[in-house]
Amino acid sequence: GPPMSQPLLPRRFLFHFSVPCLYRQPLWTAKGAGLDEEYRLLNLAELEGGAGTADVRAAWSEDGLALTVRVAGKRQAPWCRASQPEDSDGLQVWIDTRDVHNIHRAGRFCHRFVFLPAGVGRRLDEPAALWLPINRAREQPRPIAPRALNVLSQKRVDGYVLDALIGAGALTGFDPAEHPRLGFTYAVLDRELGEQTFGVGSPMPYQEDPSLWTTLELVR
Repeated sequence: GPPMSQPLLPRRFLFHFSVPCLYRQPLWTAKGAGLDEEYRLLNLAELEGGAGTADVRAAWSEDGLALTVRVAGKRQAPWCRASQPEDSDGLQVWIDTRDVHNIHRAGRFCHRFVFLPAGVGRRLDEPAALWLPINRAREQPRPIAPRALNVLSQKRVDGYVLDALIGAGALTGFDPAEHPRLGFTYAVLDRELGEQTFGVGSPMPYQEDPSLWTTLELVR
């Protein structure tokens, strides 16, 4: 038959996805998170026929949320500046500790973090972990505890592997026993490879609209 025409809306917009995130203790060691295959998050981009450039894995415990991201297929070094986090190659993460999907502006349970494989230090070659405000937010979360974020990065020939820790102290309202579902999305941004998002991507305003985020189910 004739080829299917492209849907006007991405499929990820038409359904509300809930993706399991597995428990792990300890969540973080001196070597980082180092999450293996079983923690890989379903790549929703594949539903739209795209193949992701990044392999993203996540785990949780009462101590917070950890991620391991592997970016491959690069020919250039990542471009990273902690002073320009939104323009840098790296991982951005959005979390709503209440998983409310009927609001279009972020409230105090909504968080945004950026993890860069480089961009800090004298030679700009050390990784960075940052909290960023969400555009148009009605209310910001409480200030994060120092050392509540952690990041480790390893260079690879064709990219990098990045481990990120978002400690419970960085997450207003984080209470896995009472609220085992998180509103969640990520964007792996790369000047060379483009944007890979978990939920809906650009041009939808996922950076500021929690109704466009997916659900991460904290599974024991």
